[in-house]
Amino acid sequence: MAKPLSATAPTHVTTRSLAPDLARGFMLLLIALAHAPAFVGDWDAGPAALNTAAKFVKSLFADNQARSMFVLLFGYGLGQLAHRQHARGDDWTSVRKLLRRRAFWLIVIGFANTVLLVPIDIIAVYGLTLLVLAPLVRARDSVLWWTSILTLIPATLLLAWQSVAAQAGPVTMAEFMEPTFGAHLVASIPSWPVETAISTIIVVPGMLVGIWAARRRILDEPERHASLLRRITVIFIGVSVIGRLPAALLAAGAWTTTSAPIGWTIAIAHDLTGYAGGIGMAAAAGLVAIRVRRGRLITALAALGQRSLTFYLLQSVVWVALFYPFTLGLRDDMSFAATFGIAIGLWVASVLLAEWMRRAGYRGPAEVLLRRLSYRRPAPASVSDEPHGSPARQGENAGHRL
Repeated sequence: MAKPLSATAPTHVTTRSLAPDLARGFMLLLIALAHAPAFVGDWDAGPAALNTAAKFVKSLFADNQARSMFVLLFGYGLGQLAHRQHARGDDWTSVRKLLRRRAFWLIVIGFANTVLLVPIDIIAVYGLTLLVLAPLVRARDSVLWWTSILTLIPATLLLAWQSVAAQAGPVTMAEFMEPTFGAHLVASIPSWPVETAISTIIVVPGMLVGIWAARRRILDEPERHASLLRRITVIFIGVSVIGRLPAALLAAGAWTTTSAPIGWTIAIAHDLTGYAGGIGMAAAAGLVAIRVRRGRLITALAALGQRSLTFYLLQSVVWVALFYPFTLGLRDDMSFAATFGIAIGLWVASVLLAEWMRRAGYRGPAEVLLRRLSYRRPAPASVSDEPHGSPARQGENAGHRL
């Protein structure tokens, strides 16, 4: 069993740790960049140079790396939640029941997101993983690390299989869009249980590393861990760039290969180092939190991170509104590069809206809903919105279904 968590007062909204919120706020940009192109039918339409640059950026920085970052932060949030409940005097039985109630409602929210909005949700995957692995929240450090390492192998192979399939040409959501909303509501239901169950393996490695990091308050107290954060940032992001560069050049059309072994090697390197990149970017957020003051931009970005679940769901709403045949139907009228403009504009608008919500005293509605559903007794007002996350699912890689 892990060492007992030290008792501290519940975290107030105004004293939340800055680094995790900054990381979540920035990560929503990477998620938008990873998802938006998945809803257009022709990735070669429009200006070739802009498309090439966008494909390179997407593969190098977003695909299977935004997810890894958010998975880490999801685990970190679980560690923070366990810490707070312990500080309030709750025993492990109470904490475990809370975690499982939270897991159940994440599954419900994820299912609703998949059916009503877009079938590239990972909220339900988080929920199912937590439902099954809740006891690991208090497991020994050695158990966390060995489980993370062992599951990293099948997780990487699963992602690589998708990446290899994408090398032959992207299969986007546009090919699966139904002509009416009624047909859309039922289209994803048959495959949802299997896809969700299989996808849990992708979440486990990063989630457990996040739990371990939360025990040491690495992002809560980045000043104490500045040296470690610097090493992680430089080494992990460096490894990520080197390991993912061949796949990014391949995606941009700078070179081609017909060799299956080479294709698999490139895919494995891309997806394995994506885990490293996600950790490195989270560490970089810790360094930023040390060096910057809470100016307007930082405060607004943190406000977005505090409402990450709400604004992840908002992205899904926008994708449906823009691209589906029963809405604006822009799937055949927009280039790959243009979707990057949409993604960046949506993220900027999200930052501004989150800051307005902060000033007006509004928490994220999705966060409030999850809190009310998870706690049988009302949570004290002094406790901040618990962090959650929802990055891209398998479609993040190339917009294709599992």
